[in-house]
Amino acid sequence: MIEVSDLLQKFRKIQRVLVYVLIINIIISLAKIIYGALTGASSMVADGYHSLFDGVSNIIGLVGSFIASRPPDKDHPYGHQKYEAIASFFIALLLIFVGVEIFKNAFNSFLVPNKPEVTTVSFLIVIGTMCVAYLTMKYEHRQGQYLRSQVLIADSIHMKSDIYISFSVILSLVAMKLGFSIIDPIVALIISFIIFKAGYRIIKETSRSLLDMSRIEEKEICELVMKIDKVKGCHKIRTRGSMGDIKVDMHLLVQSGTSLEDAHILSHRVSKKLREEYRDISDVVVHLEPTLQPPQEANRKKIS
Repeated sequence: MIEVSDLLQKFRKIQRVLVYVLIINIIISLAKIIYGALTGASSMVADGYHSLFDGVSNIIGLVGSFIASRPPDKDHPYGHQKYEAIASFFIALLLIFVGVEIFKNAFNSFLVPNKPEVTTVSFLIVIGTMCVAYLTMKYEHRQGQYLRSQVLIADSIHMKSDIYISFSVILSLVAMKLGFSIIDPIVALIISFIIFKAGYRIIKETSRSLLDMSRIEEKEICELVMKIDKVKGCHKIRTRGSMGDIKVDMHLLVQSGTSLEDAHILSHRVSKKLREEYRDISDVVVHLEPTLQPPQEANRKKIS
């Protein structure tokens, strides 16, 4: 079981990362939106609003991580860490909403075409913000893996789409500079589909946690546990949870006549082994059952 102090420390680090990323996203988005609006480049404005939404998702992540950091209580004996997955789910929904708005604006640009102004400053802003976004995304994803945070991982996936979007905006600016203004709304449409894909990816991952889908293969766990001395068999293995908070419960067969003390020690050995092998496992519940089979017969049925 994760200690409450360790849990609080983990989420404080997550919140610190989200604040850093929020500040950077606001600066990036304002630069794109303001200059894109002044020059009439709809793809740059779309990219800017996407970056601004990154800031909104950071705020949602901060709220979710704050609630998730609360220790277990009477009404939430398993803790509050699913709120992190809920925050990630809302990030994905808002992401898809922004994608719809960008799609609508791009479609309207086909009906009412415009001739945006493309300058050297346009290229410098997009390239500069793209480099900053790339460094920020790498930092956030690395911290998400280290802290095993679903919100940070989801947000970094979102930011990764910014890199591709900014690159496509550069292509759009080049095309407009050459006189092909129709490319601008086409690129905006491509941006909207990239956003849809990122939202779907986040929803797919968070649903595994919210719907209590199995996180680790039963056979994989059983093979590991069977290597521990005095374990005669295992079955009814169930896993659920999210990144950094996977919970396991399982039934172990021990030799009939094993003392309560020895059985208790064995269950602790199994729990320790699993947590050493899988860094995301936070809790293991072991149900002990006696086996009346002779040892040689049990060995033949260790893994069925």
